[in-house]
Amino acid sequence: MTTEGPEHIKSISEFHRFRQLPGPVHPLVSVVRFEDMRNIAGHPSSWVLDFYAIALKRNFHAKLKYGQQSYDFDEGIMTFMAPGQKIGIEAEAADPVEHSGWLLLFHPDFLWNTPLAKGIRQYEYFDYSVNEALFLSEQEEATLNGMMQHIATEYQLVIDDFTQNIIIGQLEVLLAYAQRFYHRQFLTRKLSSHDLLSRLEVVLGECFSPESLSKTGVPTVVAVADALHVSANYLSGLLKTLTGKSTQQHIHDKLIALAKEMLSANDLSVAEIAYALGFDYPQTFSKLFKNKTSVSPVGFRQNFN
Repeated sequence: MTTEGPEHIKSISEFHRFRQLPGPVHPLVSVVRFEDMRNIAGHPSSWVLDFYAIALKRNFHAKLKYGQQSYDFDEGIMTFMAPGQKIGIEAEAADPVEHSGWLLLFHPDFLWNTPLAKGIRQYEYFDYSVNEALFLSEQEEATLNGMMQHIATEYQLVIDDFTQNIIIGQLEVLLAYAQRFYHRQFLTRKLSSHDLLSRLEVVLGECFSPESLSKTGVPTVVAVADALHVSANYLSGLLKTLTGKSTQQHIHDKLIALAKEMLSANDLSVAEIAYALGFDYPQTFSKLFKNKTSVSPVGFRQNFN
């Protein structure tokens, strides 16, 4: 029987103890095989880590939980977790096949005083939900498996002045490849991508209805992503790949199109239009409009007329 609430695991050594693994060779980085991890009866099925976790799983006949939602995966998947995210697993007790793969753990302290300490923020897939996992081809998986083996080999050697830089370099290459593979996934999963674009238009249409604008104002990226049941970073990354525009740019395009319609079709003042569009201050609306169109709302109306 599991205890309530996620287990808070503060260090890689604590994670090894939690999963009954031998102590880590390096205190701040570790590569663990899923075949070596055991499901411990009575332990929590969810946890929050204070360090990064990158996992590649195969034969994964279990349910991954992210927040309050569960997702089933039967293929090899790759997931990326940043410190502070909640993750859990509900194992299928009747399934005799044990999942395999590896789990790379590295603490933020390992990145200290290196370019990756700040550079890791550019990899938005650390904020993707579990249902937005990376699905790899055999060749892509082989590429990443080779990198993981290099990292594991390096930290198991005698730790010296070069260890950190070498592992950081390998980690940067791994993250860059993952970014490339996500880009490929956005392009190749066309059916779901086009469906998402269609649903985006519907959601934006609803968000920019007079009732919605007067009640909630201009929709945020997070609100649009929530309505589409994807994470904000995943949505923006996918849209950027497919359309060249981020979610924020799509929202602004819809907003400016509606503003132009209102400026050309009625005699409302610029301030009245700004309030109708959900802006608290007309100046904010005017600034955005001019930034997007190179003319002020008043100038657009004069040019149109």
